[in-house]
Amino acid sequence: MTAPAAIDGAALLDEVEAFHRRFNVFPTEAAYVAVTLWDAHAHLLDCFDSTPRIAFLSPEPGSGKTRALEIVETLVPQPMTAVNASAAALFRSVSSGNGKPTILFDEIDTVFGPKAGDNEELRGFLNAGHRRTGVTYRCIGDGGQQTVQAFPSYCAVAVAGLGSLPDTILSRSVIIRMRRRARNEKVEPFRARVHEAEGHKLRDRLAAWAEQARGFVMGAWPDMPDGVTDRPADVWEPLLAIADAAGGHWPERARKACVTLVTASKANDKGSLGVRLLTDLRDHVMVGIDRLPTIAILDRLNALDDAPWADLHGKPLDNRRLSRMLAEYMTADNEPITSRNIKTAGSVLKGYYAADLWDAWARYCPPPPESPLPPLPGMENAA
Repeated sequence: MTAPAAIDGAALLDEVEAFHRRFNVFPTEAAYVAVTLWDAHAHLLDCFDSTPRIAFLSPEPGSGKTRALEIVETLVPQPMTAVNASAAALFRSVSSGNGKPTILFDEIDTVFGPKAGDNEELRGFLNAGHRRTGVTYRCIGDGGQQTVQAFPSYCAVAVAGLGSLPDTILSRSVIIRMRRRARNEKVEPFRARVHEAEGHKLRDRLAAWAEQARGFVMGAWPDMPDGVTDRPADVWEPLLAIADAAGGHWPERARKACVTLVTASKANDKGSLGVRLLTDLRDHVMVGIDRLPTIAILDRLNALDDAPWADLHGKPLDNRRLSRMLAEYMTADNEPITSRNIKTAGSVLKGYYAADLWDAWARYCPPPPESPLPPLPGMENAA
């Protein structure tokens, strides 16, 4: 019996990308590269220690997020559409032993949006399933006969929704920030009865190529672009391994896409609320000041445009919350940051010293913004 002909991985990925381009308008070339590699990685999930989530997010409806999921659905193994699925249903599906589903979660904002509550159980499932060793523990049985059972949670997950996601999911995701099509951006209408079959043929060829590439991908340690480390490296390692296995122009394109999307995610990442507080203190409130009374800090924070401080769940930031948030960070002497006495004209007020904040600024905040450019010659006095 003759062996099946070798599949050209680079040419196949080109075809998968072209299939997306027929129906999807993504914001950048990097997005097409990332989504194509993500489709392929879902067929080789057991070769990796972790799986990145892919998230199609936009500020407004009508930006092509659902269509993106529909095209992904035709290309990945065992797709499972999971609108409003419970965490229990998801982890039982993943641990059923019938092969790992690729979970496609549309309208994720209804799960994690501002009106949806915390949904810690589902968040825990999505976080745990990022790693091959991830499990979800549940009690099973009745009454006093209950026992704790570990349900494997490792699976590929694509999500789409309005707004953003919890930080713990964002940091495990390739983020595609969708936008409405411009008038000059045309796509082919997607007709499921016609085009699903085309996608499924590509899916089957991806599965066949995955078997061919398995030996190359298993245990691979792809070279990372400069500056891509820690969690972003975990996210991109499987995608770069796929690109290297495919060859052709894909290794170079994948690394360019990696740098583009990791840089964009850092630009969009405001960090946790605590990091945002530290950064605003450094860049807007205590610029050139070595100490400032708490009352003045609160006035300046609450007056900042494009900042959350004036409306934290309906109330402005106050002294108690400011103290609680800063106390989670340490000074250079490894003591919690706390307010201290500041002598002013005729009185003593509680406030904060820049010296106590320097260590936290250096450890947690993004690099400070560059100094503004000097005015152009002759424009110094322009209005």
